[in-house]
Amino acid sequence: MEQQRIAIIGLGRIGSAFLQQMLQRQSHGIEIVCAAEGADTPGRQMANKAGIAIKNLDEIVALGNGIDVIFELTGLTEVRRELREKLVAAKNAHTVIASESVVRIIWALISDTALPVIAGRTTGY
Repeated sequence: MEQQRIAIIGLGRIGSAFLQQMLQRQSHGIEIVCAAEGADTPGRQMANKAGIAIKNLDEIVALGNGIDVIFELTGLTEVRRELREKLVAAKNAHTVIASESVVRIIWALISDTALPVIAGRTTGY
């Protein structure tokens, strides 16, 4: 089975819940390479406990083809824009950015529980 190497940006309520589900599926071809989170959230603590490196955006982009999918879950359009610009500047045509909209579809397929809904949250690309 081919490994899909992922990074998760944003380990707040949604990112933490998604990380927990992904940790349970690592034997299904998912490798969580790293995550990004500035605050000391439960998700960041979970990542640390699981041995997942915490990096900043520049460090994640520098991994180049070492990341197949970046799940951008901050809910901040400026972070998504900055990430896209950094990938373009790095000439990275390999890594895909998946927004919260994509995560909500994945979530519906892998979990029987509801993913947190945050009022006023922007979920588009």
